[in-house]
Amino acid sequence: MSEAAKPLTHGRVLKIAIPILLANVTVPILGAVDTGVVGQLGQAAPIGAVGVGAVILSAVYWIFGFLRMGTTGLTAQAAGQGNRAEVAALLTRALAIGLTGGVLLILCQPLIIHAGFLAAPASPEVEALAETYMRIRIWSAPAAVAIYGITGWLIAQERTRAVLGLQLWMNGLNVVLDLWFVLGLGWGVAGVATATFIAEWTGLAVGLWLCRAAFRVPDWRDWTRVFDAEKLKRMGLVNTDILIRSLLLQAILVSFLLLGARFGDVTLAANQVLLQFLHITGYAMDGFAFAAEALVGHAVGRRSADLVRRSSIMAAIWGGATALLMALAFLLLGPAIIDMMTTAPAVRAEARAYLPWMAAAPLLGLLPFMLDGIFIGATRSADMRNMMAVSAAIYAAAVILLIGPMGNHGLWLALLISFAARGITLALRYPALERAVAAGTS
Repeated sequence: MSEAAKPLTHGRVLKIAIPILLANVTVPILGAVDTGVVGQLGQAAPIGAVGVGAVILSAVYWIFGFLRMGTTGLTAQAAGQGNRAEVAALLTRALAIGLTGGVLLILCQPLIIHAGFLAAPASPEVEALAETYMRIRIWSAPAAVAIYGITGWLIAQERTRAVLGLQLWMNGLNVVLDLWFVLGLGWGVAGVATATFIAEWTGLAVGLWLCRAAFRVPDWRDWTRVFDAEKLKRMGLVNTDILIRSLLLQAILVSFLLLGARFGDVTLAANQVLLQFLHITGYAMDGFAFAAEALVGHAVGRRSADLVRRSSIMAAIWGGATALLMALAFLLLGPAIIDMMTTAPAVRAEARAYLPWMAAAPLLGLLPFMLDGIFIGATRSADMRNMMAVSAAIYAAAVILLIGPMGNHGLWLALLISFAARGITLALRYPALERAVAAGTS
């Protein structure tokens, strides 16, 4: 029995979600090891260089995040239809886009480095080391971007344990090589970059091995199907809409940081600490949002509006329980978490003042997180793009109205209003999604 045809149960939801939660745990661990190994060199510049270089490249790679989401929705629908030939062809398309995008990034590396330092200027010593880091690591861009496509393809087929295995391989190897290259061989910043370069290319090899079943049948290289103009057009439209939506979301988060800087260094530092709570929320909710993507995509492929609704509700139940637990944890453990993140008394006190907003964040973020997953699975990307634009406009209006009388509290309230706006506007579009599925036009 195919994954799409299996009964919809809570166990099935958890089978998809839990490996994603575990995979997400490895991400901050790797960042901590990267920082920790260069921290053993006893100098500030290498730490700053790895931080700056990683942030710049992560921001650039993030542009291709649409490939993960778009591939998940389209592949899940093809799997729901039982169209194995299209499932295989989608893997080839995703790999082609990822590898081509990565090559373009390599060709554009001087521009990326220059623009990155304009956006995040540092001392000459830090910039020189960061450039060394980026010039090594950029050569694994094709692998890093192609892995987005592989990840989306695996999630669509509910193979999240394979995604967990892939992440464990890449991040585990990266940690081992970090320790060897930096502490053992003394390669410094170049060692951190080389470790990531090797981990990403071997990660691509592991990812291809995990997809090996698709390569055992000829459909993956049926070039007429792979490069079908109508299929490519649809994939392009879905990915473009998701990219625009993601850029608008990033604009909100970047503006939040820039506006927070107006309130002084202590408030800026406190906001940065508290943003980690939002990252934790995102890592926790991803699993259930991804479950919604796969299950709703399968339901759309089967043209079952009832199954779309049941999939959405079941994933949202677990997402809601997780959001409630996180809100309580932030209220009860928030001060201790803040103290772990900073030892500065002024920053600790400032962060505590805004902690209630963190307790509200998971609850207000539940709808947009879950509906993003639902709409990705249904490939209703135009709705995602449009509702994100509306939410960004509401955020801008809230910032103008609230910062003056409320200061940084107003800034946090405006951010949470944008979460609520995105959830409410997508919820208003949900009935149209069900109608489209029932009519067979989604």
